[in-house]
Amino acid sequence: MIKIAWGITGCGDKIEEVVDTMIGLKDELHLDIDVYASKSAKRVLKWYRLWDKLMAEFQEIKVEVDANAPFLAGKLQTGKYDIFLVAPATANTVAKIAHCIADTLITNSVSQAIKGGVPVYIFPPDNRVGEIETVIPGGKTLKLRIRKEDVENVERLRKMEGITVLDTVEDIRRAILEYMKSNGKLC
Repeated sequence: MIKIAWGITGCGDKIEEVVDTMIGLKDELHLDIDVYASKSAKRVLKWYRLWDKLMAEFQEIKVEVDANAPFLAGKLQTGKYDIFLVAPATANTVAKIAHCIADTLITNSVSQAIKGGVPVYIFPPDNRVGEIETVIPGGKTLKLRIRKEDVENVERLRKMEGITVLDTVEDIRRAILEYMKSNGKLC
């Protein structure tokens, strides 16, 4: 079994699919997942009516107080977790990580995980230039334009040591299975 710290930021795009993936992977692969939500993530999860669903499925859900509380960075550095996964990641979080700014729970924890040799996987939905449609609470679709600057930050992440960028929600499952297989933890 692997232990995963799963960070969620305030990104609404693909949030329902990500939550369903978290629950499905936990049940299917018997993963031990602790959830770490940014302040904005909690707000977005409640807006999408997913907060109670997460609370019912996961024992450990901690919400950001500041960049070092809860003390996720220390748990990552001391080997409590095998993987740090951030999904979904906002364009703001991606920009901060890409430019080595570590002033939030998630960005600081990414920095510290890398220093501690813990693999970091990040799923930023804003990973291709152009217009996308996303579903907002109530089922209505919203058109968003993904800027080249946001995609350039994703590309910076791809080049950073210790970080694997995931392009789709489906890539989350593949990355975890690959990690488990390569570390002899796939039963």
